[in-house]
Amino acid sequence: MLYPLKFKPILKQTIWGGDKLAYKSSDPAVKATIGESWEISGVQDNLSVVSEGPLAENSLEELIEVYMGDLVGDHIYEKFGIEFPLLIKYIDARDNLSIQVHPDDATAKERHNAYGKTEMWYLVETTPDARLIVGFNQDTDKATYLQALQHHTLPELLNIEKVKKGDSFFIPAGTVHAICKGCFIAEIQQTSDITYRIYDYDRRDKNGHTRELHTELATDVIDFSQQQHSIHYHHHENHTEELVNCPYFTTNYLKFDKEIEKDYIDLDSFVIYMCLEGSFTLVYHVDQTIKVTKGETVLIPAVLKNIFLLPEQEAELLEIYIQ
Repeated sequence: MLYPLKFKPILKQTIWGGDKLAYKSSDPAVKATIGESWEISGVQDNLSVVSEGPLAENSLEELIEVYMGDLVGDHIYEKFGIEFPLLIKYIDARDNLSIQVHPDDATAKERHNAYGKTEMWYLVETTPDARLIVGFNQDTDKATYLQALQHHTLPELLNIEKVKKGDSFFIPAGTVHAICKGCFIAEIQQTSDITYRIYDYDRRDKNGHTRELHTELATDVIDFSQQQHSIHYHHHENHTEELVNCPYFTTNYLKFDKEIEKDYIDLDSFVIYMCLEGSFTLVYHVDQTIKVTKGETVLIPAVLKNIFLLPEQEAELLEIYIQ
């Protein structure tokens, strides 16, 4: 019988990683430089593995192969087969990440036989000086952009957002973007690991080498128009607030201090909860329970339609599914 699934985090050490994800590792050598925790992943060579319960040690792909639509939803299984369509991450940036862009589905299919990458960010924690780069600060064009790249002045064209905890941003494929130091982020994205790096602040490694840039590939996919990417929503307690509703995923925010009932009878999709603050008990199958604490992520199989959430004092979560 299917039940709410937790997975072993897939930890990525990076030169810009910090220590906010240290609690996810028991290795002292790893703890201080974890840039990303892949909470749920269907990326090949990075497949999530169940951490507890009767299905422990099975990979997400193996489970979809067996349970099909009961796990992910019938229409999702028909479209994606055994490939899980979303990649769910936490990102801890102690330093600035490179400025980059991702291709859309059509370009990714043509160039890499893969899906493109539309994504969103939710700011879980920030330092007082935290910033994000999202899109351009003016309508621009290819020639202006390439000239700025050549003269190392690209940051002057970019939209820099001062951010705080609770801010959220939608990043469609084609949007130039970068996570900057001081941001601890929950990221929801299409299952894709394709990134075109376009600017890295002329940084050099210990051997004096710069990192590879993908100027030509990137230029062809960039959206040069100025757009609004920040998401405006209300923090109404005990009420589910929609952040993003796009063809690739829907993400909602919920802060609650009393019992919440979730009825998914009309939803043909898995549901993911990312617990941002506090903890709660998830009740399913009438009397079966599982506890979810801050920093944990849980996958609710599509076959489970009636869920109750019981907070311990107060909890915050992101609710993610595909419509």
